[in-house]
Amino acid sequence: MHFLRGYFGRLILAACLVFGVVGVTSAAYAQDIVVEGAHRVDVATIRSYFGGTDQAHIDQGIKDLSATGMFSKVSARAVGGRVIVSVVESSVILNRVAFEGNSKIKGDQLAVEVQSKARAGYNEAVATADIDRIKEAYRKYGRSDAKVTYRLVALPNGRSDLVFTIDEGDKTGIREIKFVGNQAFSNYRLHGLMQTSEMNFLSFLKTSDVYDPDRLASDEEAIRKYYMKNGYADFRITNTDVHYQADPAGYIVTISMEEGPQYHVGSVKVDSHIPNVDGQALNHLVKIAPGDVYNASAVELSTEAVTRDVARQGYAFSEVRPHGDRDNATHEIGIAFTVDDGPKVYIERIDIQGNTRTRDYVIRREFDIGEGDPYNHALIEKAERRLNNLGFFKKVHITNRPGSTPDRVIVVVEVEDQPTGSFSISGGYSTTDGAIAEVSVTETNFLGRGQYVKLSASEGQYSRGWSATFTEPYFLDQRIAAGFDIYHKETDPYQYAYYENWTTGVTFRLGLPVTDEFTFQPHYSIYESAIVIPNNSSQPYNDCTDPVVGTTPGTAGVDGISSTNNCLTNGEASLALKQAAAQGTQLTSLVGFSLIYNTLDNNKNPTTGAIATYKQDVAGAGGDSKFLRETFDARYYYPLTDDFTGFVRVQGGQINAFGGQDLRIIDNFNVGPTLVRGFAPGGIGPRDISDPNNLQAAGLGGTTYFGGTAEVQFPIFGLPREIGLKGAIFADAGTLFGYSGQTNFSPLLGMAPGAACVAGNTAPNYTQGNCIQVDDERTIRSSVGASLIWASPLGPIRVDYAYAITKGKYDQTQAISFSGGSTF
Repeated sequence: MHFLRGYFGRLILAACLVFGVVGVTSAAYAQDIVVEGAHRVDVATIRSYFGGTDQAHIDQGIKDLSATGMFSKVSARAVGGRVIVSVVESSVILNRVAFEGNSKIKGDQLAVEVQSKARAGYNEAVATADIDRIKEAYRKYGRSDAKVTYRLVALPNGRSDLVFTIDEGDKTGIREIKFVGNQAFSNYRLHGLMQTSEMNFLSFLKTSDVYDPDRLASDEEAIRKYYMKNGYADFRITNTDVHYQADPAGYIVTISMEEGPQYHVGSVKVDSHIPNVDGQALNHLVKIAPGDVYNASAVELSTEAVTRDVARQGYAFSEVRPHGDRDNATHEIGIAFTVDDGPKVYIERIDIQGNTRTRDYVIRREFDIGEGDPYNHALIEKAERRLNNLGFFKKVHITNRPGSTPDRVIVVVEVEDQPTGSFSISGGYSTTDGAIAEVSVTETNFLGRGQYVKLSASEGQYSRGWSATFTEPYFLDQRIAAGFDIYHKETDPYQYAYYENWTTGVTFRLGLPVTDEFTFQPHYSIYESAIVIPNNSSQPYNDCTDPVVGTTPGTAGVDGISSTNNCLTNGEASLALKQAAAQGTQLTSLVGFSLIYNTLDNNKNPTTGAIATYKQDVAGAGGDSKFLRETFDARYYYPLTDDFTGFVRVQGGQINAFGGQDLRIIDNFNVGPTLVRGFAPGGIGPRDISDPNNLQAAGLGGTTYFGGTAEVQFPIFGLPREIGLKGAIFADAGTLFGYSGQTNFSPLLGMAPGAACVAGNTAPNYTQGNCIQVDDERTIRSSVGASLIWASPLGPIRVDYAYAITKGKYDQTQAISFSGGSTF
């Protein structure tokens, strides 16, 4: 009643102010309620806010009348059976509410926070409270020392501007995050689970060290899930204390917890209470087994798998509930999945709220059930996880409310959009590409449609290029990712290669999830490529065939040729490369597929799980190339201790031409530190050893490679986790072999095909011969070494130092390799 009276009273009050309407009240109100101080606002309207003489009605009337913003002060008291209301009318109507001094938070964002509004009456109490609201907004941005004042700027016609002046102050982030009660996992590991971080010398580059209650709550949930995944079924966070200290300014966060014992799985069974559903036949769907460490995530996945299978058997209303029977003596949990035929409840509709940018259908398609379908709690929870994993929303919350009939339910999806676009300028250096910079624009939720778009361009010391990528994650309204990549890349000659090459093409791809871990990705690519041997005064890599006047020994102005001064000694490309360059632009059209298996716990910083990719490509669907190429790459991560992570990697590949064609040299595999660290780019495998002067740049590539890696990664103790610096020790082994190209290039030099081989670098010409000598040994190359890995705010940076233990006679080694990139 008080709410309705306040609501309609405000309507009457607004009407009086705008149209000058005079209200009429009953005699009872006129006699029982006395109004003092009203001049512009109709007395009867003010009386309508007070419905009785008891204190509850009086307090509610004061609150509702103050909320109109038309009065700077409202008070009321009961005297002798009457209510005396005293008001001070707002003498100022606000023209606008403005902010100055703000750079960290935009004015539009602050306008949402304050309650003072343009074209409303000025209320001193509201404006004063707005100061606290603005300070609270700045606290969320890590500016707890922000100072706020306000002033009124008088304008004609009794209007004024309300201006808030803000001194944003310095950043006051989180000084320290403490953990109390953790024994099973170190502080370092728990810090690694959190998005929230501590302040350090990199704070000017990050915002994760700003105290955000929502983000901290999300971190607590991540910690809880980690413990539950690792067998601590009794784990709970008992308290989270956030304390602000003035000197040095910042927050101290203390998270207290009780771990409890670690449980293993004692027994697993599926009990079906549905007559025609065999529980034992569902056991194979359970993703946890006796003897395993208890894993709450595996229990959730098992519940979903059993639910889907029973629904496929025709029991759409089935409910699968997991139960855990703890044995405190043995620290085992017996897990039973109970299958019941649940109540027949249907989804009347799905209401989506809060999405200001993301379109409704992008949210709805993450549900495996829709309006009119039987309600299933497990599938609703799965949809919530999917929505959270999209990265489009700050928060996702799904609730239910009763429908129009008892057997109907309304699913309410509340979301809050967050920015999904980024503009980045990246830079880095590697021993293969040299210095390089990239500019890119990325949008992961293009136009609110959930589509991924990226445009990028790069310019580097040895390479340059551009690319455009588009992905539609729900092609043909199915959970099929479809997209394309258009690209162009050029590579300059450098110390490891005496040729430049370019590639321009497009790839069309599909991604079809078979299971939660297994994905099938067919694709089609068509691209043009060519290699060019530069031949000029600074790069005379073809001057044995085409002398460069003034540069090639023996030409005008240059000393005569000799065994130590000739066209070979200034750098000369292999005849195999010259033959590839003579072929000109080649068109390759290929179809293929990838099979991907992924159980990693974290794709960016994995500590457990595996990822394996098998890829096959067949070139020959038109174009100039005909080959079959297969590659395999698998990694397995395992936590050796709380802070040490080990992983092993196995990789290999093979390519073979068919249709009577020879493989082009640029189709061969060229490996070095990507297979065995400690070797130069292209430093392993078949090599043209005809010219000892140019062995470093004489790699020809091979048709077969395989190798393995064992590595242990660990934190650099004594350094804050937020610095992101880790160390590693490793051992690599592998090989590349199988040159299948020509060795006699007589026609390239104008000689008859199959002409007898003539040795190079012999008097009187001291030039190239017409044949090459290929070293193609199958030696297993191996190395050991150590690495520094920095997940810096400027991007991932890695430095490897490796010592080659075994190598081929003509392999090229390189002890230090460096790679890095940045985004800022």
